Amino acid sequence: MIDVWAPRAERVRLRRLTPGGAVIGEHDLTRDERRDGWWVSAFDPAQGERYGFLLGDSDDLRPDPRSLRQPHGVHGPSAVFDTSLFEWGDQSWTGRQLAGGVIYELHVGTFTPDGTLDALIGRLDHLVDLGVTHVELLPVNAFNGRWNWGYDGVLWYAVHEGYGGPAAYQRFVEAAHDRGLAVIQDVVYNHLGPSGNYLPEFGPYLRDGQSNTWGASVNLDEHEVREYIVENALMWLRDFHVDGLRLDAVHALHDSSPTHLLRELAERVDALSAHLGRPLTLIAESDLNDPTLILPREAGGYGLTAQWSDDWHHAAHVALTGETAGYYEDFAASDALVKVSQSGFFHDGTYSSFRERNHGSRIPETVPAWRLVTFAQDHDQIGNRAAGDRLSATLSPERLAVAAVLTLTAPGTPMLFMGEEWGASTPWQFFTSHPEPELGRATAEGRIAEFAKMGWDPSQVPDPQDPATFERSHLQWGEIDDPVHARLLSLHRRLTALRRTRPELTDPDMTHTVAAVEHADAAPEARAYRIERGAVTVLVNLTGTDVDFEARPDDVVLLQTSLSRRQDGRVILAPDSAVIVGPPLRSQ
Repeated sequence: MIDVWAPRAERVRLRRLTPGGAVIGEHDLTRDERRDGWWVSAFDPAQGERYGFLLGDSDDLRPDPRSLRQPHGVHGPSAVFDTSLFEWGDQSWTGRQLAGGVIYELHVGTFTPDGTLDALIGRLDHLVDLGVTHVELLPVNAFNGRWNWGYDGVLWYAVHEGYGGPAAYQRFVEAAHDRGLAVIQDVVYNHLGPSGNYLPEFGPYLRDGQSNTWGASVNLDEHEVREYIVENALMWLRDFHVDGLRLDAVHALHDSSPTHLLRELAERVDALSAHLGRPLTLIAESDLNDPTLILPREAGGYGLTAQWSDDWHHAAHVALTGETAGYYEDFAASDALVKVSQSGFFHDGTYSSFRERNHGSRIPETVPAWRLVTFAQDHDQIGNRAAGDRLSATLSPERLAVAAVLTLTAPGTPMLFMGEEWGASTPWQFFTSHPEPELGRATAEGRIAEFAKMGWDPSQVPDPQDPATFERSHLQWGEIDDPVHARLLSLHRRLTALRRTRPELTDPDMTHTVAAVEHADAAPEARAYRIERGAVTVLVNLTGTDVDFEARPDDVVLLQTSLSRRQDGRVILAPDSAVIVGPPLRSQ
């Protein structure tokens, strides 16, 4: 049966087509008397058959808002795709909880030369060897054009055909599970892309006169729109066997209903988790610094699994680079890295100079530390820079090694961005491929103007529409054979192994982390830190001279980025180095 929610249409017709686009049939849908605004047809199309809707008296074909496959792009007809026809082989997969995990964020289109899900399968063993537990894909839903970050999607149920479509997505998830890797899918429910968004022709999907940073706001006051979102989330988890969702920019979800969409979503996902018998994860991206997202529902929270901590990123970035412009300014404070290590948020009700107001709330000590996802690099913090430059563009190999230690010993759930593990030299730049000349030109001019306001030379800002911008952002896998890159990759592998063997590094109790800064009056990038994770201590020297730290008598060196010295009960670190010390593990 074919059905569609189209309360704005006075008439809805279903058109069937051949793969080549020839019309083979057409008939009217009837109003569903049981569901307001819904239209139904008794027609049951076969797998792969093309179809679309005609609204009112228009002869313009529109894709199904719940289409699972768009073989000819977002402006073309939909294709029937039955997810139940795939013969899953992951029946023994019991899932992975987020606690104790390590996330790896990647973009399908630039992770491999081919930029497909099948090509990604060929690199999964690299992720297993790296020691990650969760693979997080940037959005894969259908967008217009050949390549895109994924945040311009307009058909949330369909997998971008250039990546291989939904069949390839099923193969990828099964291959990941076969290797013990959980899959997290990045989903965007706060806005729709600028090309191919026909949803407003069907119904009030968007709020009139209300917008956010990316365009018109999604109409969360409408029950069917909320169901459209919740059912999409459940589809990924249920029908594609995905293990978790990363919810993009939830602060842009304007919801004044008694039950916030995020709480409703968490309740529905928890119910599905109980039914499936495996953990399902919901991770929010939010700039609100509001622990309500991750507090239990019985305590008045929404009950999401985790949320990103931009504050941790900002504090680590300033400590490593010394950049203090824009939103980094407040994180030049001597206690910034100390505070985010001990309590998660830096702004927890304090004044934010960037926002020009007090910002955030304190995280209760009862909240497990792993509910914060922490990272030194991610797609936004790199790609939203004018040149899309990674830390590797400006930091020495020694400082990149310190960044790895800070990231993989932090109290939260650490996340790596693709290529970070070997210090990839390739940038990660903002790229689009809008086929419409006007839209492409507006996108390029808007980005150039945005950075010109910040003092950037327009000629130094890559054109997002230039195919070379996309090509430059591809990983160069041959780099991992270079000795410098190989040493950093080895360090990341040793760090993830240490996390698995030392329970202190995955201890969820935030009160067990005690941090301190030395040389507090020095420049932000010239300080030294002592971060105690229970009995394990992380020592970091970002100054220009040797720094000696007091050590416990029974401490041994568990890992070091460069040779350290022991002298008179102290550990002496060279500049730009880190050492992890602690008592040896007792044999079981």
